[in-house]
Amino acid sequence: MAQPVAHDKLPVPPGKSGCPINMTIELLGDRWSLIVLRDIMFSGNTHFRELLTASLEGIASNILAARLAKLVAAGLLTRDDDPSHRQKVEYHLTEAAIELVPVMAQLGAWGARWLDTAPELRVRAELLAAGGPPLWERFMAELRTIHLARAAIPTDGVLAELTAAYDEAAGTASFGATGSIRAAGAL
Repeated sequence: MAQPVAHDKLPVPPGKSGCPINMTIELLGDRWSLIVLRDIMFSGNTHFRELLTASLEGIASNILAARLAKLVAAGLLTRDDDPSHRQKVEYHLTEAAIELVPVMAQLGAWGARWLDTAPELRVRAELLAAGGPPLWERFMAELRTIHLARAAIPTDGVLAELTAAYDEAAGTASFGATGSIRAAGAL
């Protein structure tokens, strides 16, 4: 269920200053928030257990639970009952989180340029950087379809292209028996 956002602003407490950079850092600047958003954005995983077990960085379950709750409260994720199982919930990106794609792309490009990163984890960042705003727009449109309209992950979309590039670099397969994308992780 979508979280209400008054006046098109996220429901977050006032920051130490009204500076947009400060407010963003206060919201997303902890170690795990962007990683959790990255994993939902680039893995296709929407359940707690999937996010926990697919975490390349080894997030602890209590930290994951706290970050998911924080991101839901901030209006970046929704928490919905899973229609296939009474005791499961799904986490979905909101429009505000989807609009972080260019930020994620830029962070990944900067990291790929300046830091010693693993080739299989760098390949998606390089593809996003090379594709630039047109690719980011296509990816955001795809994420809107997946997370806002609750459609299935397309097998021929941007996420599939990024995952195929990761798989080729890592020498793995991305689609399981259910057709969902298994490969999670870094840009």
